[in-house]
Amino acid sequence: MRFLVHHRTRYRYSAPVRLGPHLLRFNPRGDGITVLSRSLIVAPEPVGWREVVDRFGNPVTELEFEGTSTQLCIDSTFDLETAAPPPLDGFATPDLPWNALDADLTVYLDAESAIDPTVKSFARDLAEASGWSARGFLTRLNRTLHDRTRHHIRHGGFAQAPAVTLATGAGACRDTAMLFIAAARALGIPARFVSGYQARAETADGGRHLHAWPEVHLPGLGWRGYDPTHGLEVEDGHVALCAAPDQVGTMPLEGGFWGDGVTSTLDYVVRIEAEE
Repeated sequence: MRFLVHHRTRYRYSAPVRLGPHLLRFNPRGDGITVLSRSLIVAPEPVGWREVVDRFGNPVTELEFEGTSTQLCIDSTFDLETAAPPPLDGFATPDLPWNALDADLTVYLDAESAIDPTVKSFARDLAEASGWSARGFLTRLNRTLHDRTRHHIRHGGFAQAPAVTLATGAGACRDTAMLFIAAARALGIPARFVSGYQARAETADGGRHLHAWPEVHLPGLGWRGYDPTHGLEVEDGHVALCAAPDQVGTMPLEGGFWGDGVTSTLDYVVRIEAEE
C-alpha cells in the first residue's frame, strides 16, 4: 500500500521561552516498508540534531536549541510503500499459557501481581473458549475488544488502566491496545504498544490522528500486530513509528521549556493519503 503522510505539531507559548532538549519519534520503522521520500522540518532551527536508535529499535531524533522562541513547530512528511507480512497459515504455536521465554522478551511481560484479577479472568475465559490455542485466543481477543468497546477519540492523557477499559467497555485506541496487551501478558504472551498511522479514516470526529495498536511476539514468527479498534490483523494498512513495552515509551515528542508563568497550547494536523 502507498502512504503519503503529513503530520504537523505546533506548540505556542504565551511568552518567549528557552526550549530544552527534545526527542522526536516521527520516523517510520519496521520491516516491509520502502521509504520513497522523507522530510522533517523543525522551527526554530535546532543547533543540535542527531538521528539515533533507542534500545527498543526505534529511530528517534534528538534536538537541542539555543535562544528563545514563542513556538515550536514540527512538520513531518513521508511517502512510502508497505508490504503485508507473511501469512500465519501453516505456523504452529504452543498452547497457552506460556511460561518459558527468551530473557530478552521479559521486558514485554508483567509481573503476576501487576495484572488486575478481572483482566486475568477475562483472558483465561477467552483462552478456554479458544481451546487454549494461542492464535485462536489472539483472534478472539481482537474481535471481542472490537465488538464490546465503544471507541472514541480522547485527545489528551495517557491510556487508562486496562481494568477500567474492561469494566466500562469504552476507550480510545490507546486504551484498547493496553487492555489487549494486559490480557496477552496474563497468559505469558510478550506484547508491546505501537504508535503510528493507519489507512482507514473511520474516526468519530472525521479527522485523522495518530493511531495505537498492540503487537505480540510469537515463537518462530516474531512480532505480529493486531488492531482491536478495527477488529483486524495488522497487514499493510498500518505504518509504525515507535514500539515499546508501554505507551510512555512511544510518545511522538518529549521535551520541555523554561519560562516563568508561561503557558503552552498544542495543535496538530494529520493528513493521510493511502491507496492500494
